[in-house]
Amino acid sequence: MATTTRVFVGRLAQLSVFDPLGEKLGRVRDVVVTFSTQRTRPRVIGLVIEVGSRKRIFVPMTRVISVEGGQVLTTGLVNVRRFEQRANETLVLAELVERHVQVKVGGEFVDAIIEDIGLEQAANRAWSVTRAFVRKRTGGSLNPFSSRRRGETFVTPIEDVLDLREVKAAQSAARLLETYQDMKPADLAEVIHDLAPKRRAEVAAALDDDRLADVIEELPADDQIEILVGLQVERAADVLEAMEPDDAADLLSELPPERQEELLEKMDQDEAEDLRRLLTYDDDTAGGLMTTEPVIMGPEASIAEALALVRREELATALATTVFVCRPPLETPTGRYLGMVHIQRLLREPPHAPIGGILDKDVEPLTPDASLGQITRMLANYNMVGLPVVDDESGALLGAVTVDDVLDHILPEDWREDRHEPDQEHPEVVHG
Repeated sequence: MATTTRVFVGRLAQLSVFDPLGEKLGRVRDVVVTFSTQRTRPRVIGLVIEVGSRKRIFVPMTRVISVEGGQVLTTGLVNVRRFEQRANETLVLAELVERHVQVKVGGEFVDAIIEDIGLEQAANRAWSVTRAFVRKRTGGSLNPFSSRRRGETFVTPIEDVLDLREVKAAQSAARLLETYQDMKPADLAEVIHDLAPKRRAEVAAALDDDRLADVIEELPADDQIEILVGLQVERAADVLEAMEPDDAADLLSELPPERQEELLEKMDQDEAEDLRRLLTYDDDTAGGLMTTEPVIMGPEASIAEALALVRREELATALATTVFVCRPPLETPTGRYLGMVHIQRLLREPPHAPIGGILDKDVEPLTPDASLGQITRMLANYNMVGLPVVDDESGALLGAVTVDDVLDHILPEDWREDRHEPDQEHPEVVHG
């Protein structure tokens, strides 16, 4: 007699996926199910697998050989096209877990939250949702965004769960974010992009300001605007402050003037002043592309101090390659710009020496009105990662243009959406 395979999605997620020869293909990130009026139980159609390059692909359950021994074994035939959720599909971790439902208990219905979903494989090898692990409401209001979990928990047949298919209340995203906590902002942005607008807003609400700022910078413009507009004004202002100034200015420029002003009024005065200045420049000029927060130091600072500054984890890689040296004040617009020091030069000099003695003065600074063509030619000619933007009249450093911001403007406007287009060249590869 065949043994029935049962597993909860909470255990299945994060398991490694292997081919028949033992080669690791990736790990499980989510489970895809579909609902039907002809079936009482949702059908499990496949797994979302994260492969080596943080790319999420779809593996049908028909290619899953077993889910045993803390691993998932597949046939080895994998479609490498990026996973795209269809309209009739539901992601268990992203959309069902932490959903508010009513559960039939002893002839009565009680309010509960789904904590986990149980799957089962039938004799014909088809998989379906059979159980739900739920937490019963104990009284008072059930805050969907609270991380505190109280109340009786129990496992119930999926047939006794109402409202599983339709969302009727706000839903926490804490468990979803726990699953994706190790993701880089660009990868998490792809996950959020694929969610329905309501769920996307709930995930945004659950992220802290810094993490949300990093994710927004990686999203397409439409998603950026949707999320920012959906936040309370005070929260939106805090997120803008946490973003890179040039990215924040680009996002603000997409909003109506009255909304821009409302957000700027709520921001820190100095942060708002930087953004107001950036908004005065055309998008395709050095002024419009620059960040107002490059690494800036005075000429008397030591090489050891400079290395400590560029070593900060929160500093973007492109900004960490160059220290711009100026007279005080050392916040943009600074005192007179003196020159720049590259990180490789810092690594070759004695730590106690002042950075003012190793300045690179050969690169002519950009003016704020320098065109995109001028910027790209200078970056290419001098093999630079970042260039200073200096005011013609005062000689003050206004900011710096980095190569990543230039690429963002050279690429097509919808390049972030293109990351989601299927790979047509090699739709399938066979492992093993």
